[in-house]
Amino acid sequence: MFDLHRLRLLRELKHRGTLAAVATALSYSPSTVSQQLSQLEAEAGVKLLEPVGRRVRLTHQAEILVAHTEAVLERLERAQADIAESLTDVAGTLRVAAFQTAALTLVPPALTLLRAAHPRLRLHVTQGEPEDALPALLARDFDLVVTEEYPGGSIPHPAELEQEPLLADTLRLATPHRTDDEPPAALRSLAGHPWVMEPEGTAARRWAVALCRDAGFEPDVRFESSDLLLHLRLVEEGHAAAFLPDLVWNGRHPTVPLHPLPHGRHTRRISTVVRRGRARHPAITACRTALRQATGNVARPAG
Repeated sequence: MFDLHRLRLLRELKHRGTLAAVATALSYSPSTVSQQLSQLEAEAGVKLLEPVGRRVRLTHQAEILVAHTEAVLERLERAQADIAESLTDVAGTLRVAAFQTAALTLVPPALTLLRAAHPRLRLHVTQGEPEDALPALLARDFDLVVTEEYPGGSIPHPAELEQEPLLADTLRLATPHRTDDEPPAALRSLAGHPWVMEPEGTAARRWAVALCRDAGFEPDVRFESSDLLLHLRLVEEGHAAAFLPDLVWNGRHPTVPLHPLPHGRHTRRISTVVRRGRARHPAITACRTALRQATGNVARPAG
């Protein structure tokens, strides 16, 4: 028989990458984690880890064991959900991660709805981009992640995760000065203009650069930030052009000229993601319901 605690340590190592990261996340010492994994190797009767420089990696047999551990943990998630469903009150702590514009516009009204409907449910909210939040969801640092996907590309979701659509958010070209050009020409007219975009390696940055290249130019990216309110401020002051989603305005009158983007390239999809087996948990259901209700109150930018 395998010890479930040690199996979870092996799974944590797969998702977090190093013994030190596992130790930090679980408040253990690295030597304790190493000792527990050595005992798991003895239980399994095969090598589970092999050295690679100063680090270790999982052997093929360890990967098999982790796959079975994932199945066991999914069943335990379902058991927790079934027990919670049998209760009459939604309570406990739900850990949520959301990217910036969702955290600003969707999370606060959802919290208000949850406070009224489920006063014993405690939400712990962290602002986090999908590239970081989804691996953390797999590692059980979060229970639910609000994520985004841009046209022409998507973040691969492991089989252990379940996704539910939440909102289609229109993206627009924001410029310091208005132009009457059609979408492709409006973009091309900014070929020599400074741009503000999200950091390299993000889905938003890949989408934005691809859109500019399709319009026939390489964008002059002088400013990088994941803070879309900074993007807006730079456009307002005439320092850069940007691509801004409607969630930035949340029904307020735009303070900069906005222009439509080419059809099929102008909408990002916003979703909630949870671990498989967790979707039926009453706290997850309540949070998703509140977020859906919050999206119903999101207005398109006025004017």
